[in-house]
Amino acid sequence: MPAVFEPDESGRAKPEVTWGEIGVRAPPMAATMTSYLDQLAVSARPATLSAADLALRLFAGRVSVTDPACRSVAAIGRAHIEDFTVWQAARLGRSGKGLSTSTIRHRLGIVPTFLERIIEWGYDDVPLRVPIYPSDFPQLDEPLPKFLDDPTAAKFMAALGADPNPRRRLMVELLARTGMRVGERSALSDDAMVRIGDTSWLRIPVGKLHNDRYVPLLGFLVDLIVDFKRMRGPSHSGRLVERDDGNPFDRRTIARYVATVAKRAGVGHVHPHQLRHTLATQSINRGMSLEAIAGLLGHRSMDMTLVYARISDRTVAEEYFKVTEAIEANYKGSGSLPAGVAGANMTDLAQDHRRLLGNGHCKRPAVLDCDFETACERCGFFETGPQFLTILRVSRSTPSTGTNMPEQSSSRISSKGVAGAE
Repeated sequence: MPAVFEPDESGRAKPEVTWGEIGVRAPPMAATMTSYLDQLAVSARPATLSAADLALRLFAGRVSVTDPACRSVAAIGRAHIEDFTVWQAARLGRSGKGLSTSTIRHRLGIVPTFLERIIEWGYDDVPLRVPIYPSDFPQLDEPLPKFLDDPTAAKFMAALGADPNPRRRLMVELLARTGMRVGERSALSDDAMVRIGDTSWLRIPVGKLHNDRYVPLLGFLVDLIVDFKRMRGPSHSGRLVERDDGNPFDRRTIARYVATVAKRAGVGHVHPHQLRHTLATQSINRGMSLEAIAGLLGHRSMDMTLVYARISDRTVAEEYFKVTEAIEANYKGSGSLPAGVAGANMTDLAQDHRRLLGNGHCKRPAVLDCDFETACERCGFFETGPQFLTILRVSRSTPSTGTNMPEQSSSRISSKGVAGAE
């Protein structure tokens, strides 16, 4: 069923279920959950607190309606969790579409976190165990981050450089050149640009991951900031870039600015976060270390940065073509490709590289390395024939005084490679 958001007297959307309604049906459960939220408010960010409040309200509301006998958190069991997961999967959001997998996982994940914490904190109203298991969570897809390829990025940046709006250009240039998040850009202070040694830096404020950082600024970005501040005059809010009324720019406006530049460039729709992904991808493709990229983007874990290693198409391509050249040389040397496919130089090189061994020939192409010079008889490039029959028989009968070929290996080779000649 779709979520219900009826307007209240002020015209704003009214919550689907309130703590007051839950308190009437299950007073102990409502008291425990609201007490937990009050404690969470001390350490959590507003967005985290809001998400926890919504998830617990939906969960408690569902439990108190479907099972009126369950009035406390201590009475929550496995059946309530299973019902909640099925109910969530069948719900529709405001857009009329089903909830995304990430939304379902996030809301479901708040419930065990709540239960584990109140058990640790010594609450009286707690279940005997946490009845939620990893298998309850739907598998989350891991699509690659969307980024602009080099030609598209070049068109976008060319259009941005010609943008007639100085404020819009500065806002989008900072996103594209520093890889900062939209929320970080909105929170930039008016004195965010500092000089350390011979380099100008931009101080990115504490944001999503509770950390701040400095990123280096290109010379033309320094000029853009200086020129913009001179044109703007004193800041009303203390922010580097603000709206005409002094308030910060919201995410939708910044997204609209980026889309305007993309439209002028003729490259289709571009989202602000794609600029962050593009900078990271371009950097790793051109040799920047993962550690440096993590520092630039403000990643707390290298796992976050490694995502860009998966999409570094140029790096993958170079490695692929390098190893493919060696593989193709193997194919060309063995004659497994049709005539005309192999290059003449490669074929000649492979043929000329036949090396005479004590009991056969090595057909390994010169472009291929060999780490097993003492195991020739077991190698796919080893070839023997009737002309080596005498030495093979000697090796088979007296392996300790013959070559370095083991008795089992020489038997196998002589029977396979020379049996026809006998």
